[in-house]
Amino acid sequence: MGLVGESGCGKTMTARSLLGLLPAGVEVSSGSIIWQGRQIAGLPERDAIKIRGREIAMISQEPMVALDPLFSVKSQLTRPLRRFRGVGRREARRIALELLRQVGIVDAERVLRCYPHQLSGGMAQRVAIALALTGSPKLLIADETTTALDVTVQAEILSLLRALVAETGMSVLLVSHDLGVVADICDRIAVMYSGQVVEAGTVAEVLEDPYHPYTMALLGANPHVADDAPEPERLAAISGSVPPPGNWPEGCRFADRCQFAASECSVAFEPEPAHVDGMSLCIRTGELRRTGAQWAPEHRGAELAVESEAP
Repeated sequence: MGLVGESGCGKTMTARSLLGLLPAGVEVSSGSIIWQGRQIAGLPERDAIKIRGREIAMISQEPMVALDPLFSVKSQLTRPLRRFRGVGRREARRIALELLRQVGIVDAERVLRCYPHQLSGGMAQRVAIALALTGSPKLLIADETTTALDVTVQAEILSLLRALVAETGMSVLLVSHDLGVVADICDRIAVMYSGQVVEAGTVAEVLEDPYHPYTMALLGANPHVADDAPEPERLAAISGSVPPPGNWPEGCRFADRCQFAASECSVAFEPEPAHVDGMSLCIRTGELRRTGAQWAPEHRGAELAVESEAP
C-alpha cells in the first residue's frame, strides 16, 4: 500500500500512530486502528510494546537516525533479536548475519563489526531494514525509505523490498512523495490530504484515471511531458498550502486550493465510490467525470499573453 500526499498531509503521523509512536502532546482522539481484528488505537504502552517491532515495524526516512552512532551494527541487531526471539548471544549473532545477507549485504561479517559512520547511505539503509526485520513483523512501514538515496541505490532498495514481500509474505506500507516509486512497487494507493484519505484504489486505476482533483493536481505537477508534445508545457501547480490541524473547514479541506470548488463543497459529505474497489472524497466526483475535467496549469494563459507582447 502506497500512502502519498504533500508534506504536512499527515502521512508520517498516520504511520507512526500504528506503532503508538506519536510525538509528545499528540494522541489519537477519534477513529480506530484495527490490527488482526484488534483495536490498537490508544493502547497502553505495556500493550503497545508487544506489537511494536514484533508485529509492526518501521524503517525511518534517514537511516542514520535509526542507527545509534555509539554502538556497532552487531550490538544494534543482536540486542533486539535476543529480546524479540528469546535466543542466546551466539544464536543472535548467527541470525544477525542471516538478516544482513537477506537484505543484500555480501560482506556481512565485516559490516557486523562496523559502526554506522563507517557505512555508505545505501548500506546503512539495508542495515536499518535488517533491524526492522529482527522481530519478524507482519507489517513493515517504510517512511520515505529511498528519499535520501541516489537513483541506483534507490532501485536496489525497492527491489529488496519487493523480494522481501515475495519471500516472507510481509505487507508493506510505503509512505512516499514519489509517485514513480509507488507505481513501481505498490499494489494499492491511498492519497492523503489534511489528515484524510481523499482517494484510494489500485495503483493502475488511481494513477491512470484519477477521480479526485487533488490526485489530478499531484499527477499534473510531475515533469512527464509527452515525447510527441509540440512544445514544452508548464507543469500544473497547486496554489496555497496545506491547512494546519485546527484550521480544517467543515466541508472539503481542499476546496480553498481547488480549481473546481463550488458552493456545495463547503458542507460535510460522505466518500463516493470510485474505481473497482476504491473511493473518492469529492462531492463533485460524478460531475467532473461526466465533463471530463482535467487539472490545468494556473495562470498559463496570462503568462503566454505577456510573452507574446515582448519585443
